[in-house]
Amino acid sequence: MIFRIKFLILPAFFFLYSCDSGDGGAEDVTEEAAPEQFKLEQHYGQDDGMAKDATGGVKRYRKAAEQGDAEAQFKLGQIYFHGDGVAKDATEGVKWYRKAAEQGKPTAQYNLGVCCLRGYGVAKNLIEAVKWFRKAAEQGNAEAQYDLGVRYLLGEGVAKDATEGVKWFRKAAEQGNTEGQYNLGVCYAKGYGVAKDDVTAYMWTNLAASSGVKSAENAKVLRGLLERKMTAERIAEAQLLSRDWKPRPYQGE
Repeated sequence: MIFRIKFLILPAFFFLYSCDSGDGGAEDVTEEAAPEQFKLEQHYGQDDGMAKDATGGVKRYRKAAEQGDAEAQFKLGQIYFHGDGVAKDATEGVKWYRKAAEQGKPTAQYNLGVCCLRGYGVAKNLIEAVKWFRKAAEQGNAEAQYDLGVRYLLGEGVAKDATEGVKWFRKAAEQGNTEGQYNLGVCYAKGYGVAKDDVTAYMWTNLAASSGVKSAENAKVLRGLLERKMTAERIAEAQLLSRDWKPRPYQGE
């Protein structure tokens, strides 16, 4: 069982998706605004007994974490962020995320990157955020690949490079990450870091729009804008590409 908490959602290129809005819809923003969506991943597992015995779960995870178990260190970090059986303590949560991240656990690396980016339990440090996003991204974590792409597009903690941003959006998109697919579609639609191509833009936007998650509403609106300027033949070509597409596991650089 995987739980995800959305801590912050900022503007996408065309639309701002806000999970706090009353109607759950999209709002117009400037086309120059940058895409971003951050989540601290929650991986508790189906059989860890947390819901039934939070205090006992903390003791078990702490014992294993102190013995160097990276999975237990990661979960203990989550426990402190959520206050499950302990008082909420972001600083302590970051401490355990870091221990797991330094052992190479990609979800811990991603979460530590988010903490460094936003200053959750640690001083805000964009360079450190990029460092941990990259480590997780290079291990195939699609969320980290997406967020690393955002950093390149914005020039946060790294030199601005739209081409590199598109590269990481593509890696996330190819694994089925909705935000990566949507923003890759936007890049093709606007020619950011890649040659402008309405057919490819439609394909990725259509995949994002079909994902079933709330943020897919932005993709549906962009798909509609693309349809207004595309011929029926080109729309059909893009739809065929969407139907034939299959997610691909990350194969490395």
